Amino acid sequence: MKKIILCFLTAFTLCSAACGTDSAGIPAADSSIPAESSSAAPQGTYQQITQDRAKEMMQQNDGHVIVDVRRQDEYDSGHIPGAILLPNESIGTERPAALPDPEQIILVYCRSGRRSKEASQKLADMGYTNIYEFGGIIDWTGEIVTDAAPEDSGTDDAGDSETEENEMKLMIGDKEVPVTWEQNSAAEDLRALLPLTVDMSMYGGFEQVGPIGQRISRSDRQITTEPGDIVLYSGDQIVVFYGSNTWSYTKLGHIALSESELTALLGNGDVRITFSQ
Repeated sequence: MKKIILCFLTAFTLCSAACGTDSAGIPAADSSIPAESSSAAPQGTYQQITQDRAKEMMQQNDGHVIVDVRRQDEYDSGHIPGAILLPNESIGTERPAALPDPEQIILVYCRSGRRSKEASQKLADMGYTNIYEFGGIIDWTGEIVTDAAPEDSGTDDAGDSETEENEMKLMIGDKEVPVTWEQNSAAEDLRALLPLTVDMSMYGGFEQVGPIGQRISRSDRQITTEPGDIVLYSGDQIVVFYGSNTWSYTKLGHIALSESELTALLGNGDVRITFSQ
């Protein structure tokens, strides 16, 4: 009986030892301890990380670069310390001169997280392999710095001139029309697409409708529109009203013309409108 018990204990000990090693005899990793991967993403992809993780990475002395892909005026109004400006709309198919090393760690952000994802994908498609996208500055709880305001030129209308320079303009055909723009995320996303030309088609005897080629965010929806309202419909169409309608839209702006002037511009067939800055 003692021999049988001894054989059983010996077999149990050998089995337990085998379970603790892999086929090469190397002890198996403890699967109860999660580890965040720091390896580069496969070529053509990027990694999304939390802003807390981004803050940790910014503390490392590893040659990383922080990239702000908003517009110049947004960057000037407040950005993460040390971030370089590389507007999303300026990123094409050639590697930017500001990012000469395709293996450098690149931390990318924008205002809300939409443009940073677009920019990160474009950079990944160009062969950058260490891209980390961490959303928008509207959620950032870390330090933000602003560029110094330009010196006063001594003229009373200097501020107005700067505002006009940064404002969107709208041309209907070859006529520029006065527009009051909304202060919402949809209008900001539209501004990021400038310059933009849209071929509009007359519809229903009260509106012109045209595609913008990609979807932008919708917010602050309203139900009733008035003549002159410029709205976003279905996220990827611009509608300009010369009559009125009741539906769910996101208002982008309002053309300050009378209904008769609007009808003369918009109510006689298809038109082309151009947004510029």
